[in-house]
Amino acid sequence: MSDGPAGIGDGDRDRGGHAPRASGAARRARKRDRAAAARRSSGDAGAGPGGRPRRATARAGRSRPEPTGATDPRRVAHEALVRIDEGGAYANLVLAALLERSALDPRDRGLATELVYGTTRMRRACDWLVDRFVSGSRPLDPPTRAALRLGAYQVVVLGLPAHAAVGTAVEVAPRRSRGLVNAVLRKVADDHAARDGADGRPVFPDPATGLSYPDWIVEVLLTDLGPEGGLDALAAMNVGGEATTRDDGYTQDRASQWVADLVGTGPGERVLDLCAAPGGKATALAGAGALVVAADVRPARAGLVAGNAARTGTADRVAVVVADGTRPPLKSASFDRVLVDAPCSGLGVLHRRADARWRVTPDAVARLAALQVELVLAAADLVRPGGTLVVSVCTLTAAETTGVDAVVAERRPDLEPLPPPGDPWVPWGRGALLLPQAAGTDGMALHRYTRP
Repeated sequence: MSDGPAGIGDGDRDRGGHAPRASGAARRARKRDRAAAARRSSGDAGAGPGGRPRRATARAGRSRPEPTGATDPRRVAHEALVRIDEGGAYANLVLAALLERSALDPRDRGLATELVYGTTRMRRACDWLVDRFVSGSRPLDPPTRAALRLGAYQVVVLGLPAHAAVGTAVEVAPRRSRGLVNAVLRKVADDHAARDGADGRPVFPDPATGLSYPDWIVEVLLTDLGPEGGLDALAAMNVGGEATTRDDGYTQDRASQWVADLVGTGPGERVLDLCAAPGGKATALAGAGALVVAADVRPARAGLVAGNAARTGTADRVAVVVADGTRPPLKSASFDRVLVDAPCSGLGVLHRRADARWRVTPDAVARLAALQVELVLAAADLVRPGGTLVVSVCTLTAAETTGVDAVVAERRPDLEPLPPPGDPWVPWGRGALLLPQAAGTDGMALHRYTRP
């Protein structure tokens, strides 16, 4: 779609007729416009009127084509990193927008994605690597910081040749800071080459820095899972996730597929998916022959469920409703099985969401645990006698798993827990836990109950 000025021009042409002869001032203005368009076409959009540098303040989603980064994966990655850091953009959204405007081939798209997700995920570790060699107290501006992180990630994490990694980072850095970026990254590379760590890796000051997580996430998972289990889970979530494609074409992590299987539905059963969006589990349940009511509180997300039901050929067995799961407008005891795939802090799927670890806040755990209790208690009333209630969350905190179950046990003692599934799941209180290091999947927690 055209931007504003082009749209006005299109409208003028649509009116037809003979255009009046332009004045000298108008002709000069058009000449300036053509020259500016030519500069943009040649990739010189970084210069503003009069050749002055143009500030890099464009936001993700604007329709103006990107300049010189369009054919260079590292420039695309650098631009994305600046927008994530400076403007708070979501990594997946800003990268998708930049890739869409680029002319990168599939291989370079993959490289740009790896650089954005990997550098975002490891940014605390990268900052520690470079900050040792940055002098002065003046904070680094976001473009310079992004170039340093990008270079450190390539040298230390990806293990690329130092001369190439440093050179490409310098190229994408602002001209004013290229000397600093070059000097700092060469010191990072030299230090890495002379590494005295037992396995050739840097010796970071603490696990949170080395694994690149906020302190509070490390503290919570080490407390809840134990030191060894917590560190292994954190390390596993630094490796990109690998989703699989089901027979119906839907791409989904195996852990979610296992949760859908463990609902244990059969053909013709009435099943409620209380927090259904985007619809992966609801469509899997329908694919097993169930008649599914898929609810979500937000209309847009309910629309995602409907779209995925149509794409997987299950629309005739999935009834999508917009409803608040804490007060569902549904008849009591009317479902054979109810699934509550509840909103959570997502601390089991940080490998798939590169920037989530920097966005989620400590208060989210308690807040979401309270919401989960409301959802589970509301869902329990909808299960028929003898039916099954399944509760899953893609997080690993005790507060959102065993903590919620403890409240459920107190408030609904009539719900009888079902035995936990076997390997790779492990018993977790009255439920089960799937650690991300167990099978290379999302980390999940599961509780199943039956209603007498």
